[in-house]
Amino acid sequence: MFPVYSIPEGKEAMVYSISVESITKYLGKTLAVDHASFNVQEGIVFGLLGPNGAGKTTTIRMLTTVLKPDEGTAKIRGYDLVKDAVKVREVIGVLPEDTGLYDRLTPAEMLIFHGKIRGMDKKEILEKTEKYLSMLDLQANRDQKVGTFSKGMKQKLALIRAVFHEPEIIFLDEPTVGLDVMSARQIRKLISEESGHGTTVVLSTHNMWEAQQLCREVAVINKGKIVSQGTIEALEQLTHEKDLEDVFVHLVRGEVTE
Repeated sequence: MFPVYSIPEGKEAMVYSISVESITKYLGKTLAVDHASFNVQEGIVFGLLGPNGAGKTTTIRMLTTVLKPDEGTAKIRGYDLVKDAVKVREVIGVLPEDTGLYDRLTPAEMLIFHGKIRGMDKKEILEKTEKYLSMLDLQANRDQKVGTFSKGMKQKLALIRAVFHEPEIIFLDEPTVGLDVMSARQIRKLISEESGHGTTVVLSTHNMWEAQQLCREVAVINKGKIVSQGTIEALEQLTHEKDLEDVFVHLVRGEVTE
């Protein structure tokens, strides 16, 4: 087990957007998440890294109230994940593994529908629809049915939906997987901009280069357990590696040099 880096003595306590304590989830007889604990500082991009089947998506599904934990507790902006689930949903935005878009709607129709559900006024909805469709090069497709979109176009639209109502925390599950270079770059740019505005972003990704570019802190999860958490620099010092991919391999394999 590797250490989870904490605040040095004498320094002011950080403000956490997310606090997770021993959260646990069984999927059937499989222990998918095993007493995972970690904190996410407010206003940063936080990477949740792990191999396939490590428990990343299950963790995100619990923190976004899709799944109820079997054990443990978590607070999202101070709201209890289970007792205050409605409040939690009000302060988050989510790009899930399955985008879940409405194929029969156009992007404009979908964003208007989403904005109304979120209680946004008509002027704000229309302004943001134009802003985000232009930002991610979907303006020319605004009246095209979503069901005709490519994977990259759907992924960009799902990201717009996640940030559209200005949530305090955004959860992104593999937002750039399988995308072309231009689409991935546009999505990374929007993630950086959202973080720059003070939004907390939780990013699940297999792309170590992407994590190194975007994340201030990461947690590595393997076989449902958090094996380490800290800044990339701290984990590089711990493993005596200079590349996040090598750091990741060391942590997942349980290798460390004292």
